[in-house]
Amino acid sequence: MALSPCLLFDCDGTLVDSEPLLADEMASALSGIGLPFLSSDYIGEFRGTRFRHIVAELQRRHGRVDPDELEAMEGEMRHRLMQRLETELSPLPGVPEALAALAGHPMAVVSNGAEAKVRTSLASSGLAEHFGDRIYSGYTARCWKPDPSLFLYAAGLMGQAPEDCVAIDDSIVGVKAALAAGMTVIHLNRYPDAEETPEGAIMISSMFQLPTVIASLARSRQRAVASH
Repeated sequence: MALSPCLLFDCDGTLVDSEPLLADEMASALSGIGLPFLSSDYIGEFRGTRFRHIVAELQRRHGRVDPDELEAMEGEMRHRLMQRLETELSPLPGVPEALAALAGHPMAVVSNGAEAKVRTSLASSGLAEHFGDRIYSGYTARCWKPDPSLFLYAAGLMGQAPEDCVAIDDSIVGVKAALAAGMTVIHLNRYPDAEETPEGAIMISSMFQLPTVIASLARSRQRAVASH
């Protein structure tokens, strides 16, 4: 058992405040091709879900859209989103302080998003130095949360056993994926009135709380090792 747990962070909605930008661009793009979608639909129902799954569900509800039109829409949407991420993005409150306090831990980003998007988000929000090349994307691994395989993929490349990893994620799909991977999970629940933390996960409501929780987990590990 490692005394210093490996920290695996989600990106959107956990490290950076990108979800309002993403929801806005999705609403504009999807509604523009006849798939009704509001920004609030993303936050309320689809947060953390892969874009292709959202499109599939909307088509199930509202009818199919020409695949070429879908492809063109997605390309344009992602281009506009990248431009906004480069200029409008900021870290969530408490994130810079938490990462500085936890600098002694091995840490990585594990995201359903494309690697280029994650890198842009980290760079524009001033967080890239904490992670270097330790960015693990569903598009690279070819598996996405809630499949636990993405977290297992990241742990393997970090040289860590699942039980030595702590996943920090704001979305229910991410929390469930990490729990299924056998990791300790911290749920950043910024909507506690609307969202219930899954059983087995530790809830925090602000990233300012994270260093204290990690320190407590590390002390528990030390006691466990000492007792054997």
